[in-house]
Amino acid sequence: MQSRLPDPSADERAHSDRLLQLLREQIASHGPLPFSQYMERCLYAPGLGYYSAGKAKFGAAGDFITAPELGELFARCVVNAVQPVLAMLGDEADFLELGGGSGAFAEAALNALAAAGTLPRSYLILEPSADLRERQRERLRMNLPTELNARVQWLDRPPEQDWQGVLFANEVIDALPTTRFTVLGGEVYEEHVALDGEGHLLRIDRPADALVAGAVRHVERDLGATFADGYRSEILPQLPYWIQAVAGSLSAGLLLFVDYGYVRREFYLPERDDGTLMAHYRHRSHNDPFYLPGLNDLTASVDFTALAEAGNHAGFGVAGYLPQAQFLIAAGLQDVFEHAQAQVADEHSRYRLAQQVKRLMLPDQMGERFQAMLLARGIDVLPLPAELLAADQGGRL
Repeated sequence: MQSRLPDPSADERAHSDRLLQLLREQIASHGPLPFSQYMERCLYAPGLGYYSAGKAKFGAAGDFITAPELGELFARCVVNAVQPVLAMLGDEADFLELGGGSGAFAEAALNALAAAGTLPRSYLILEPSADLRERQRERLRMNLPTELNARVQWLDRPPEQDWQGVLFANEVIDALPTTRFTVLGGEVYEEHVALDGEGHLLRIDRPADALVAGAVRHVERDLGATFADGYRSEILPQLPYWIQAVAGSLSAGLLLFVDYGYVRREFYLPERDDGTLMAHYRHRSHNDPFYLPGLNDLTASVDFTALAEAGNHAGFGVAGYLPQAQFLIAAGLQDVFEHAQAQVADEHSRYRLAQQVKRLMLPDQMGERFQAMLLARGIDVLPLPAELLAADQGGRL
């Protein structure tokens, strides 16, 4: 598969080699790395990781396109879905976006919130990448009216004081460093990254610790079946702790996660016996996580049943779960599309809007592969659109 991938430039290869050397030194000093630690360094190592370096990530010049990069329709629908919650919570409500990407969502969402008359007290962006933070800051400074841009604040860590409002995360959980496990002889093993005799990266399996083994056994109990010998997949034993860390201070409000993934019984299908791990490089996907470390986005699909359990553990209840296409329809995509079409006169712009809808909605694009989950607490009656509540598929979890 690597032969079909574009060749990196000399500078890109040199960048990857620097990260590779760092990984080799860490493995040589401390022994094989759990895959989750390897993935964390590939994505977030200061100055070298995929999200920490200056390389373009999003859009045509990057490696993949997220829903907000397609245009404003996605953000406007999200605002339609959540703005009644902001309105109910009043002037003290905030909006927190995890991982702001290029800033495209924040730009469109703030304009839509202003148009709806439900601007939050603050629009908060929790962005771990200093490079992306600066790109977001510049984009919003250039494109937003001064009074809207003044509401934007960047956070170094999740809010520590109690707050109310909406937390939104698009394609965030798939980038959490994932644990890879396998079952051998009835025992749970964790995948590690080691070095061969020539300094090349290779995967080895070691007996899992109690946290990983316990998480795998929990999944088996929930599925009512044990994994076959040699079955390999991903799991996020840290997910309950992560949810508590990012959302534990939200005293009243809504969490909205949009990501690609499955309910548990589909995530761990017997035939999906090598998991869901993927690497993304220049709009191509492949399954070699050791190819050009630092230049690829590494991701794994989301077990939405695990996300619901983690939310419950942190005190949130599932308010809705449904495919992205149905979420967008329920959030008024038809009206949003028609309004956007009425604002443009040329055929090229109308065509681009139609293409946006296709990418967002078609089953083989984002419509069915991506799912939306809403989690709530501290609200007696949740003011979500009736169409959204009617389309809920939470029973599948």
